Amino acid sequence: MGCIVIGVDNLFSGSLDNMTDFIGDPAFLFHNKSITNTLFMEQLIKKHSPISAIFHLAAIISVPYSMDHVAQTMKVNHEASSFLHSKAIQYECRTFVFAGSAAEYGSPLLRPVFEADAGDPISPYGLSKYLVSQAIDQSGYGCSLRFFNIYGPTRAKAGPYDGVVRKFLERTQAGLPPIIHGDGMQLRDFLFLEDALRALTTAAGFMRGWPLSGVYNVGTGCGVSINMLARLTVRMAKRTNKPIYAEARQGDIRYSVADNSKLLRDTGWIPGISIKEGLAKTVAGMREIAAPLEREAQVVR
Repeated sequence: MGCIVIGVDNLFSGSLDNMTDFIGDPAFLFHNKSITNTLFMEQLIKKHSPISAIFHLAAIISVPYSMDHVAQTMKVNHEASSFLHSKAIQYECRTFVFAGSAAEYGSPLLRPVFEADAGDPISPYGLSKYLVSQAIDQSGYGCSLRFFNIYGPTRAKAGPYDGVVRKFLERTQAGLPPIIHGDGMQLRDFLFLEDALRALTTAAGFMRGWPLSGVYNVGTGCGVSINMLARLTVRMAKRTNKPIYAEARQGDIRYSVADNSKLLRDTGWIPGISIKEGLAKTVAGMREIAAPLEREAQVVR
């Protein structure tokens, strides 16, 4: 699109390896900083104004982690996000696109949820996202995209709070059974990374004439049970392993599926990647990422 891109990340859950394809591009500037450094963030926004769009994706991203780190989650996800939104307004940024979350919906309805159904979230992560989404909606400036379960190949650091797709694929591709927390009947709306990126650029007005304002669900509208996800990943690995069932996690929503009708109506955006195709793309991406590491390991030996 011919834009200069400025990235800010303290690499708490991310990795520089995710930027290997463009880190040396003169049109990309990277700052290894936390968004909680409000003085730095304001100076950065001021220096580069006018800005076409701020895509605010930085966050504590794990529900289980947020249950154990409430103050940190609220500081990063709510306080710092609210500050950035206010500075985007002050310095007249063209638009502000916030990554909201399906966790903003509390006690789940047994149907795809509409934007107005949000409220009473059951985790600090969900609450932090909900408060910012509400503020953006009420301000009339910028938009919050309530992403459901995004997945895809990544070089991000592995850890105990990884998403379920990554965990299942890593285990099944290694010949190990997937581990399911709870009975596996939880329904999730799995959104492939490419579709999420297209939603972001659409929301900023880069794919059409103007940026969005308000709150929008971004998912596929199709629920997939954790049991079904486990079966799919086992089949892809050409294994016959039965899943291992473990204790359910606190703060885990039972039913989480998006109704995308508002985003479709306002932009024409629809998801293009099915769960089977997305899993295949993710496995292919994981192998591509792993190949250079395996060659380096062989050289060391």
